[in-house]
Amino acid sequence: MITKALLKPSEYHDSVSLMLVARELSKLEGIRDAAVMMATEANKSIMAEAGLLTAEADSATPNDLLIAVSAEEASVAEAALQKAEVLLKKKAAASETGEFKPKTIRGALASNQAANVAVISVAGRYATDEAWEALTRGLHVLLFSDNVSLEDEIALKKYARDHGLLLMGPGAGTTILNNVALGFANVLPRGPVGIVSAAGTGLQEVSTLLARRGVGITQGIGTGGRDLKKEVGGIMMLEALKALQQDDATQVLVLVSKPPAAEVVKTILDQVAASVKPTVICFLGGDVSALPKLPNLIATGTLYECALLAANVVQGQSGNVKELLEVENAKLAEQAKALKAKLNPNQRYLRGLFSGGTLCYEAQVIWKEMLDVPVYSNAPLPGGPSLQDSTRSYQHTTVDLGEEEFTVGRPHPMIDNDLRIRRLLQEARDPEVAVLLLDVVIGYGAHPDPLSELGPAIRQAKALAERELLVVASVTGTEEDPQKLSTQIAALQAAGVIVCESNAAAARLTGLLVSGGAQ
Repeated sequence: MITKALLKPSEYHDSVSLMLVARELSKLEGIRDAAVMMATEANKSIMAEAGLLTAEADSATPNDLLIAVSAEEASVAEAALQKAEVLLKKKAAASETGEFKPKTIRGALASNQAANVAVISVAGRYATDEAWEALTRGLHVLLFSDNVSLEDEIALKKYARDHGLLLMGPGAGTTILNNVALGFANVLPRGPVGIVSAAGTGLQEVSTLLARRGVGITQGIGTGGRDLKKEVGGIMMLEALKALQQDDATQVLVLVSKPPAAEVVKTILDQVAASVKPTVICFLGGDVSALPKLPNLIATGTLYECALLAANVVQGQSGNVKELLEVENAKLAEQAKALKAKLNPNQRYLRGLFSGGTLCYEAQVIWKEMLDVPVYSNAPLPGGPSLQDSTRSYQHTTVDLGEEEFTVGRPHPMIDNDLRIRRLLQEARDPEVAVLLLDVVIGYGAHPDPLSELGPAIRQAKALAERELLVVASVTGTEEDPQKLSTQIAALQAAGVIVCESNAAAARLTGLLVSGGAQ
């Protein structure tokens, strides 16, 4: 095989265009592999693992565009690189033609004066200015962009609060306002539950688990992951909570976040106590027993438990969720015992490959309680061990592939399966790996049919392993999503995957497979 690379200094194209060009190159006859991405250190490490990093490419900076191909012949590789340049020019030209698309917030408002929400997804260095532009024009803002400084976030949120506006973000990937999905979100029924979440996939997991139980939502408001830090003070969670407490349609409140700063917890609970509405709180990984006993407060430990308790309140059920979980966990233990018998003694480790950061975090919370050894991650729990190199696993490992280190210059893994497929095959080659855990998140914004790519890759990984490689997954989504929940579950099962009802159940099952609990 011949590997050739083309370096384009200081050239930028949007990540979706880069993904589409890479796919086109991979389809060319004689091309074994192709990559088109910005030359970040993480991306270069991925290319090196795939055998696509040449000496010239290794010298590239994060501001440079890298195109690399592996081909049967040098002439085929050269032709592919030329093809890539043509495709990139075509996509750039296409974005400048067609129907009128305003290039500024001011232009967008001029063409639609009824608009009251701005969704901002631009490079981080421009995001703050665009957010100020939107807020000062009276718009609520969903700030999808990351790389906004903490100081800018605080200033934006204080201004929004003082002017009766929502500043959702930065890094707010999911919001549902008046049944309109923004960012990554799902098709959900209308109902009485109002959700405020500092975690995008946390909002998706809870809302879709509610939907499967026939419970809908009024609003799903994302605040961005840093909102509950001491410095920010939970400004947006408080404002959203106040709004939903005053909303007649919202009968039950759900708050989702990683553990907030202690000062912020007190402020939020003071506001919870100001209303009689039942409020289910999931401070994922926090000490549930440490929360005060408020008459309307229901504290939970996982996203799954959060959804079950909220559904119980809405439906007026008196069933004991703790007993239900004990029954389910007993079934998982029996399932794990049968599966573990298929593994050889050398298979000791689990590997989680996540597209949803909150789902990766929830899995670690569960494993921390189950395992007597650490789980390494690029997004560890507080005090947990970090991977030295995010592109290489060590012992028990779980990776959030949606972290910024992996999404600079490439689409989010909910859209682009390429990175996860490469990592899936990499883990399959490790003879000590017993089980892989995947999340599949469907809905608006996500890949139109993730299993069309993941299914063949999972089959390839199982064949490559030359041993019993267990793959466990959960699907976050609903039957009404464009990708259809049952279709994705059936495709996973057809690929030999063990599908669990929730991410929490999938994490518990994989933990049992590598612990003494299933023996």
